[in-house]
Amino acid sequence: MRALIDGDIVVYRSAASTKDDEESWIAQSRADTMIQEILADTQATSYSVYLTGKSNFRREIAPSYKANRPDERPVHWQAVREFLVTQHKAIICDGYEADDEMGIQQDKTSNTTVICSIDKDLLQIPGKHYNFVKKVFQEVTPDEGLKFLYLQSLIGDRSDNIMGVAGIGPVKAERALAELLPEEWYDKCRSMYDDDERFHLNMKLLYIWQKPNDSWEQPGKEGASLGASATSELQAEQATTSSGAKGAEDATTIHI
Repeated sequence: MRALIDGDIVVYRSAASTKDDEESWIAQSRADTMIQEILADTQATSYSVYLTGKSNFRREIAPSYKANRPDERPVHWQAVREFLVTQHKAIICDGYEADDEMGIQQDKTSNTTVICSIDKDLLQIPGKHYNFVKKVFQEVTPDEGLKFLYLQSLIGDRSDNIMGVAGIGPVKAERALAELLPEEWYDKCRSMYDDDERFHLNMKLLYIWQKPNDSWEQPGKEGASLGASATSELQAEQATTSSGAKGAEDATTIHI
């Protein structure tokens, strides 16, 4: 089992839990402990840590993306990032997000990988997941992942400054899609938005990559995500092509 670790979460939680006047090694030690606990809990034999780098294509297509977040970071934030790079070979994802690289690397059919994060957005990615704060494992099917994406489009994501459909929360969103087939979800959400431009933009912002340089496309167009069949085709493609320097060949092996 290879653990795909959300380094952004590890950095923030360990840095934020350390007082400003404490030395940076304390935050670094907490980050290291967090990773060791994740590896023990998942019984991983190898792991990769991912960090979001400079620039982000989502902000290029929507400057308002995450614009509501404060610029100030915990004092030891940079020190912990550097520690993860030097001591855990963390991979920096420039131009896109750590979430996207975890989505690319995830084994979506055979459960040879597990995404380790507390970020609910990653539940649109099929495969095995581990919430290392709640200590909960979860397996997501292709259709469950696709449905989660469409539910998020209706609800929105205020933490990322993405506004969904007015008056729609988790209960109403679930009710709207409950009796529909996966191939009907797109049309239903589109009708509830009544604004194709905003709906399609939100889908592009919410969608997490499942292959290198991925992009959400309207169903019916080439490369569009349609659920289980599309994911199976993607898995076959991943089995015959390399995803580059950020792939399994760069994972850190755990020696027992």
